[in-house]
Amino acid sequence: MRGLEVVVVVLAAVLTMTWLARRLRWNEPVMLVAGGCLIGLIPDFRGPALPPEVVLLLFLPPLLYWESLTTSLREIRTNVRGIVLLATGLVLATAAAVASVGHALGLSWPLAFVLGAVVAPTDAIAVATVARGLPRRIRTILRAESLINDGTALTLYAVVIGVAVKGLSVTWTDTAVRFLLAYAGGAAIGCGCAAVVVALRRRLRDRSVENALGVLTPFATYLPAQVLGVSGVLAVVTCGLILSQAGPKVISAGSRVQIISFWEVSTSLLNSALFVLVGVQTPAIVSGIGSVSPGHAVITASLVSGVVIATRLLWLYSVPYLIRVIDRRPVQRTLRYGARQRFPVAWSGVRGAVSLAAALAVPTATATGQPLAGHGLLVFTAVTVILVTLVLQGTTMPAVIRWSGLHGDPDETAEERRAHRQIIAAALEALPDHARRLKTPPETADAILSELRQYAAEKAGPPDTEDTGVRAGLELRRALIGVERSALIRLRDQRSIDDIVLRRLQSLLDTEEIRIELALRAFTGRPP
Repeated sequence: MRGLEVVVVVLAAVLTMTWLARRLRWNEPVMLVAGGCLIGLIPDFRGPALPPEVVLLLFLPPLLYWESLTTSLREIRTNVRGIVLLATGLVLATAAAVASVGHALGLSWPLAFVLGAVVAPTDAIAVATVARGLPRRIRTILRAESLINDGTALTLYAVVIGVAVKGLSVTWTDTAVRFLLAYAGGAAIGCGCAAVVVALRRRLRDRSVENALGVLTPFATYLPAQVLGVSGVLAVVTCGLILSQAGPKVISAGSRVQIISFWEVSTSLLNSALFVLVGVQTPAIVSGIGSVSPGHAVITASLVSGVVIATRLLWLYSVPYLIRVIDRRPVQRTLRYGARQRFPVAWSGVRGAVSLAAALAVPTATATGQPLAGHGLLVFTAVTVILVTLVLQGTTMPAVIRWSGLHGDPDETAEERRAHRQIIAAALEALPDHARRLKTPPETADAILSELRQYAAEKAGPPDTEDTGVRAGLELRRALIGVERSALIRLRDQRSIDDIVLRRLQSLLDTEEIRIELALRAFTGRPP
């Protein structure tokens, strides 16, 4: 059973397991993997169901793109040092620790480092799932780490796989140069693609073409980077972060509402399908360990899982404190967390589908045609690490968050209220000029003025433009929405508010603008 049958069964499992997890209030990724395991026990599904290239070319770009579009660039700038240390230093430290254990348990050094590179990166989607309820700053750090560390791990993976499979010799200088080229090349391609997309967005007026461009963007960014041998992950993330800043200025309200709805649905399905497919692969991987005894495989996988978790804990409770001794600047002191509040970050190192895809992509034979010794053990260990982190860390994260005493970010609500008042104030200031330009009747302008004042005082919802009953009133309100949107973007660019706050208020303005557009079309007799 393949093709369309696989798609239908996986989607049915996604819907069933998601509904069941929410009904029972259980961890969704764990339920999805469990459902996939049940499917994998069916004889017709015991073959390969998750080709590595499917994850790396079909699943990974849109998921990374959407995550980068919806993260907070301001928080990334504020915490860039900690993010870089987690996304590079911790990945390399984890790979080295895992390689040491793997070699001690019988793997060759090259294959042990392949295993380390496979299980080193956290999973962006799984982390976003388990980090719900944490303050905005910590959520952003975890999301940014998981977006960038894939690039670090996959670059290291490409280096060590050449040693393990092709017998290539690698020096420290070669490795360092390859890392620099992967990062710089990926970022450059991401910037270039973002510039092209922004230029096209400024010229496009057809909503369907705009949305098609939005769907194409992550794939058109990822593929050239991969072809050129640089980091496709960094290219997509860079492009997404740039477009998160430029998008509010160049995308129309109607297109933005449609493309956001599309990405929310499609990424949710892709994310859930990945966890199901991880489960589908698990029974076949367990039965394909190879010549290694089951006991040795379980011991190896258990020890590697423990090393992965312990390395992150050790890193989070050592490196930041060493940096504190060196960097005594007052601004850095305001960013510090206590040991108890730091634990959720240390405990959130959940692995996912990228690790599985990388493990499955390891060739079963060397360049000389000889079987790659330890291949089955490597894949089994990678799957075990994914399952252990999902079940152990994923299911206990809510309790860890409660124990840490961390809650949602009160500053986010304050920023939203402040931005709300300021954009309405900008509209009130611009109203007389726009009313004169559009020749709006005084009684209509006064009605909108009164409603805006009530809206600014949070005593009313958005002004009901249909109550004005005249085209001039609708046009005036539409013009004022443009003023409010410009004021909102200006607050974001001044770093007075966060991208998350901008997107929330922008959504309200977009909804109101679309309602006005429909009312104007009805007024002029044109079909919507």
